[in-house]
Amino acid sequence: MSPTFRRPALAASLLAASVVLLAGCTDGGGGKGKPGAEPALGPVAVNPATSSVSLPMDTYTDSDAEVRRMDAVQARLTEQCMARYGFTYAPPSKRPPAGPGTDGDRHRNLFGAADPAHAAAHGYDADSGVPRPEKPAPPQLSDSASAVLFGTRPGETVPTGPDPASQEEAAAADSGVEVGGQKVPAGGCMREGYRTLYAPTKDSVDLLFSFGLASQAHSRAQEDSRVVAVLKGWSDCMERGGYGGVATPYEVIEKLGLQDDKSGPKAIAVATKDVSCKNEVNLVGVWAAAEAAYQKQLVEEHAETLALYKKQRDARLKLAASLT
Repeated sequence: MSPTFRRPALAASLLAASVVLLAGCTDGGGGKGKPGAEPALGPVAVNPATSSVSLPMDTYTDSDAEVRRMDAVQARLTEQCMARYGFTYAPPSKRPPAGPGTDGDRHRNLFGAADPAHAAAHGYDADSGVPRPEKPAPPQLSDSASAVLFGTRPGETVPTGPDPASQEEAAAADSGVEVGGQKVPAGGCMREGYRTLYAPTKDSVDLLFSFGLASQAHSRAQEDSRVVAVLKGWSDCMERGGYGGVATPYEVIEKLGLQDDKSGPKAIAVATKDVSCKNEVNLVGVWAAAEAAYQKQLVEEHAETLALYKKQRDARLKLAASLT
């Protein structure tokens, strides 16, 4: 059978079956269900574009554009710290700009290949269209400037002094490093820039807390019987197309030997079939609904901590606005 052959009748029947299955797995009680039961799903879109997928944890995590903005703010805070000691410092950019059309699609890689146009043009090359500038050389620093930036003592390459968790605690910490008659902050200006932005006070919620919850929800969703069912349907479809042996979209590149040429003819053929099979079983629609349901559970479970996290995140955005 041709790897790109599609059967509309089969696609329609599988989509109809998935709707019946999902209806049978939801309850009428708003999603509470029995203890340990799988959560009820909200509306299940049919083959949604990943750019239209909205999840509960999106409120607590940064988009690609926001991540780059926070990188710039942290760099600015580091520059300001270095300036207090008389040094001019311009941190190298941490990451390249996003490719065209990706900033508003934070879930574009959550389900593996999902965009038929991208698959047909670029296969599994997620970085196509993204500028790849040469990595800038690290700035040349004097010993004194290096001590201020990293908080290192003479002869050290990494700081061995205290590493306070928050800027509030750092204010009372002694790094043991002094330059030009001034005490250097614990961990140097690099750590001060980070703490000022992400951990200003003792009660600051860990930056990775929200990502940890999203990851936990993702793991639970993958084990959900409704997601397992569509993954099985997707895998069977891939096997019928000549690409057997893959149980999840995350295994495709490695198991089908595409690591060295993610945008070549074979990769494009596989990716095109991959997306087609996802559409046959409505994988993105079902999986996104399950992802949302498990995230909703965790948001409710950790409401107090997330409220504090959101308050602190809003403060970061306010600080960013004052510096840009």
